[in-house]
Amino acid sequence: MVSRVRVWLNRTYAENVFFMDQLRKNPCGRAVEIHATHGDPDSPVLAAADTAAMEPDGLSPAAYVEYALDQCARRSVDVFVPRLHQSALAEHRADFAAVGTALLAPPAEAVQVFEDKVTAYEAVEKFGIPAPPYRRVRSADELIAAVDALEADGHKACFKPASGAGGVGFRIITRTPFSLLHLTGFPGPYVSLDMVVEALRQADEPVDWIVMPRLEQPEVSVDCLTGPDGRVRMAVGRTKNGRRRGFTLHPSWIEPARHLAESFSLHYLTNIQFRMLGDEPVLMDVNTRPAGGLHQLSQCGVNAPWAAVRLALGEEPGDVVPPFLGQDYAVVSGPRALRPVPLPQQRPEPEPATTATVPEAVAADRPGPSAPVAPPAQAPRTAHASDSPLTV
Repeated sequence: MVSRVRVWLNRTYAENVFFMDQLRKNPCGRAVEIHATHGDPDSPVLAAADTAAMEPDGLSPAAYVEYALDQCARRSVDVFVPRLHQSALAEHRADFAAVGTALLAPPAEAVQVFEDKVTAYEAVEKFGIPAPPYRRVRSADELIAAVDALEADGHKACFKPASGAGGVGFRIITRTPFSLLHLTGFPGPYVSLDMVVEALRQADEPVDWIVMPRLEQPEVSVDCLTGPDGRVRMAVGRTKNGRRRGFTLHPSWIEPARHLAESFSLHYLTNIQFRMLGDEPVLMDVNTRPAGGLHQLSQCGVNAPWAAVRLALGEEPGDVVPPFLGQDYAVVSGPRALRPVPLPQQRPEPEPATTATVPEAVAADRPGPSAPVAPPAQAPRTAHASDSPLTV
């Protein structure tokens, strides 16, 4: 009898409930048991997991490594899919292997290259992979110079943190003064240059931004699966153009992604994003983790999470080639279950008074004749270092 596979996802994105669904529905019919940890008790991944625990807050990367090793040893984790502190955890791959756990993450050196976008662009250009023009800025004067240079070349400037995930902190620079025009409709990414400059000059600390042209659609996210031997098993592009989504295997996107994954040892699941600069696809970002939209490849008959877990276990899934490309689609939200919310801790009922006179403080705590008496509630679970399973 084939034993079940125990997989742990730490403090991951809500969309990875679909990653978990695909592991359970794997084409091999293998039993999969999923453990999830998070810092947010309302993350849907906790409710979707077989066992779950709150993560301790405030741990340094080194302390988190010790916490993770303990989790893997005590819970007999076969495959650990780390997001939080990925680089620090990858540096201890041998320690995890010693307790029987495979890390589904690239080598620490590869993770560190792509933690900083400026460092990443400098690195990929040496391998012939096109990147957009960019400048690192830390002050108001540097920002003005960068925006002036981009606009002189006919570009619209934008900025975002040099390190960060997703679209957090992304803004598009406009020369239009702030007015009621900015207060109509939904909030957008546009921000007045004058306001940004003023904010920078009043700030107590320098920023660390990358300023670059606003790149045009389509955006193509290439999901790659690469083995520890450096060979790419899968490279499928997901296209985004406004609301419309689709899939592509066009070499203009796939070949640079393959070259990048092989050149930088981006093992296991990574996501490489491109956009257009004029008529040329250029690199936008590299995520050294599974993308939140990875599950969308199921529309092409591909179960990428399971293929990655098999690779981590030392099995060979072979080349993962979509048997077909799914039709264009749109992404819509849907409900997912959350863990029940525990009632606040309530005070126990006071002992009956031994005299005819009831103390005023006690009487004020008692319900009146018509008020229902709530049963005592269980104390809420705490979010500190305890990692006992949550009720899911």
